[in-house]
Amino acid sequence: MSEQELKLHVPKHARAGVQAALRRGAVSAVRLRAQYFDTQRSALAKAGAALRLRLEGRRWIQTLKMPGKHQLEKLEINTARPGPSLDLTVYENTPAAALIRKHATELKVVYQTDIRRVYRRIRTNGATVEVALDQGHIESGELKLPVSEVEFELISGQTQGIFDLGLKWLKAHGLILDLRSKAERGTRLAALDAQLAGLGNADDAATRAARAKAIARFWAPRGIEPVKLTTHMTCQHALSAVTAECLEQIARNAAVLAEIDTAGLYRAATAEHTHQLRVAIRRLRSAWSLFKALAQLPDSAQRDAIKVHFAALGNTRDDDVLRETVMPELSAAGQPSLQFKANQSSQVTDSVASSVQFQHWLVTLLAQNVTVQNDNSTQAQPNSAPPVALDKALGKTLQRWHQKVLADGLRFDKLAIQTQHELRKRAKRLRYGLQFAESLLPAKRLGNYRRSLSKIQDILGEMNDLYVAREKFELMRDEQPPAWFAVGWIASRLSVLTSQAQRAFKALEKTERFWG
Repeated sequence: MSEQELKLHVPKHARAGVQAALRRGAVSAVRLRAQYFDTQRSALAKAGAALRLRLEGRRWIQTLKMPGKHQLEKLEINTARPGPSLDLTVYENTPAAALIRKHATELKVVYQTDIRRVYRRIRTNGATVEVALDQGHIESGELKLPVSEVEFELISGQTQGIFDLGLKWLKAHGLILDLRSKAERGTRLAALDAQLAGLGNADDAATRAARAKAIARFWAPRGIEPVKLTTHMTCQHALSAVTAECLEQIARNAAVLAEIDTAGLYRAATAEHTHQLRVAIRRLRSAWSLFKALAQLPDSAQRDAIKVHFAALGNTRDDDVLRETVMPELSAAGQPSLQFKANQSSQVTDSVASSVQFQHWLVTLLAQNVTVQNDNSTQAQPNSAPPVALDKALGKTLQRWHQKVLADGLRFDKLAIQTQHELRKRAKRLRYGLQFAESLLPAKRLGNYRRSLSKIQDILGEMNDLYVAREKFELMRDEQPPAWFAVGWIASRLSVLTSQAQRAFKALEKTERFWG
């Protein structure tokens, strides 16, 4: 069977309100204690599968889940069991047969969950949705990860029903999108437990540092992951695949910034989470530009709404860059000490990531994309001819973007600062477009071209950071004369980078083109 559900984290401040909303009808409650099975090397998890044995009240249920056709869908096989033992024979003649057969002898319990669930069914806009509030924890060894989430699972009707209800509750209670399943969280928790156990119990500085590093990796920012496009896709389906990847990067970094698992316990968010969130938003906007004439985009209100949040995140990013990148370089060059205002960037970033406005935008866009993924009319069949050849269409757009980048880049030293900034954004858009289309383009030629473009982007990125920093130092000069040193050093560095950029654009002009 297929399972479709939307999962939203319930912050501490929202729990009473969610419980009250749930109890406006007749509710049921059950304790769910589950054991999850996998191999030592997480073979099932790497295949996107999760196998559990769960005690639901007094009933034992064995469940296997595998990926569906979109982010919120799982293929699910449930089997009643007389007791706490697995029966792997039930997976013969199912899509999971080969995977289970291969690893059957290696399976063991790797983590457990203990959840108190309160739930009821609600009718909404022609759909029946089960709303379940889950509170408890995931456990592996000595580690526990809290669970506080509300799930909206489609029982019957259209998928939009879970989004209609989810968005209503999100807006009312300040909920936060969480794309991680309990299985994903448990697998990673088990891996962390094994790493920490391997470090031993010593209390020396080196061991403490190693533990801290392992824990930080657990909360590591979600970076860019490849998108697999094929020539048999329609342009609409291709845009949907790209959008899904961008939304994963946005949601996962925003979740850490919003401290969904760590509020009041541990500061997991870093400046890199903010950076990766901004990268994800830029990638999504680049995708909209890439497919502008090829597929239907979200409405203009959706495309415009993110600009305000992006700008707020940009202000915090500028502060982080100043303190973590520019100032260390200035100090190494002999910069006298300067006094900066207290850094409020982390609080601003957290408030953006957890805000109702941002989360509503994110879940609404996710709903629109899932609708596209559910619509078979947007997906070409392997033996059918797409109305537009995807590789040709994207290649043509990317070639045009390349020509625009070079038109200004070859006269870079003559450009005004604002024009340089706009060129930087166009170069970044071109790079993201290449990443999206990578699976459709000739690998060898693309590799050479991408390296040349990456060098340009690095130079222009550093220049942009220095221009922003220079403005801040110029405002400090009257009250703090040592800021003059920073302004002069930045001017010298910008002169060097301008010459490097000019050469880099000339090198790009001579680089073998990805379109042949």
